[in-house]
Amino acid sequence: MNQPRSLKTDYLKSSPHFFQLIVVAACFLCLLLFCGAILIQAPLLGPADPGVPPNPAKSAWFLLWIQELVSHGTFLIYPVIILGCFFVILPWLPVYRPAWRASWLPEGQWFVNVLTVVSVAVIIGLTIIAAFFRGTQWQYAWPF
Repeated sequence: MNQPRSLKTDYLKSSPHFFQLIVVAACFLCLLLFCGAILIQAPLLGPADPGVPPNPAKSAWFLLWIQELVSHGTFLIYPVIILGCFFVILPWLPVYRPAWRASWLPEGQWFVNVLTVVSVAVIIGLTIIAAFFRGTQWQYAWPF
């Protein structure tokens, strides 16, 4: 039978000094990124000319896996959307008990663990293929 839990016992004690340290580190990181954005030029191409588009242009490295996936068929975007929706609603699915401590790859959640590891491996593999094994006209080519 479900018993109401005390809210005080659900949380760990923490120090406000720890959070002050996190805020200072976050501000320092933002300042560092801001200075880096001002001082380092972005590796962008010239302005786009709709009359003469590059054939084909590669997207940013973090989107190459999607470009590689849809190069085999635009219908392949639907499994990506379904998988993304699954990961979004995963915290609200009543399949798993709430975890009382954090751990990598918890034992009772093997399906989600395998799905996550396989998804990350596929994304990394597709990114490597698109970045290094695609040449002109988006044809397969050796990177050497």
